[in-house]
Amino acid sequence: MAPSERRFVAACVQMHSGDDKEHNVATAAGLTRLAAQRGARLVVLPEVFSWRGGAAGDSSAAEPLDGPTIVHFATLARELGCTIVAGSILERPATPGGLPFNSSVVLGEDGRTLAVYRKMHLFDVALPGRVEVRESARRAPGAEPVAVPTEVARLGLSVCYDLRFPELYRELARRGAEVLCVPSAFTFPTGAAHWDVLLRARAIENQCYVLAPNQIGPTAQGHADYGHSSIVDPWGTVIARASDGEGVITAELDLDFLARVRAELPCLEHTRIKP
Repeated sequence: MAPSERRFVAACVQMHSGDDKEHNVATAAGLTRLAAQRGARLVVLPEVFSWRGGAAGDSSAAEPLDGPTIVHFATLARELGCTIVAGSILERPATPGGLPFNSSVVLGEDGRTLAVYRKMHLFDVALPGRVEVRESARRAPGAEPVAVPTEVARLGLSVCYDLRFPELYRELARRGAEVLCVPSAFTFPTGAAHWDVLLRARAIENQCYVLAPNQIGPTAQGHADYGHSSIVDPWGTVIARASDGEGVITAELDLDFLARVRAELPCLEHTRIKP
């Protein structure tokens, strides 16, 4: 990356996705275009951006990685000349009758698929009277962390509930991640309590930028998502945060600042626990 490209604008897209895939994809595409108009070279969409409905719709909503949703955003990435992290889609299983994956796909500026990450940690939580979700009943877990070089930075991939597992992010940092992507559908009660502090912690302890687009509003499962999509710098400062509703936030990411933080406080080099 040339010195002039050490700074670039990144964007997070906040959405309220439902069970109308055509509407969701159109909304996500429109907000991606808006982000590009604001100068973004990296756009990250939220978890389940293309479809979020009840269990009965899973089989019809699931797509292969070369299905219409990813093809649509690959074309958009090429048209806009930006890297797109397609937050997550429901990836059709290779084996009939198997559970689909919750998969995040990175599309380069030329529209090529650069990486696929399948959500490793599935959200099985019961907070009495507030939220109950058993993601493992509907999704298969992924098995491998993914860090991928792109035209703007090396990205470390994760999805939502992964945020609570710091060992994943340390592994991504070991693999050279500079920007941690956390597309999410983080629920309201847990989000209000933990979202901000977890995002800042992952940024501080790994000395990375964190891009965390979130869903917002009521869901088909009967609970609400928290919103508050955020961009955090490697010092742990929140440099952009979304207001209520669907929209786009942007911030300039400075990889020289990231390098300076790591040089002045080299905690990644000081760890005594090796992989």
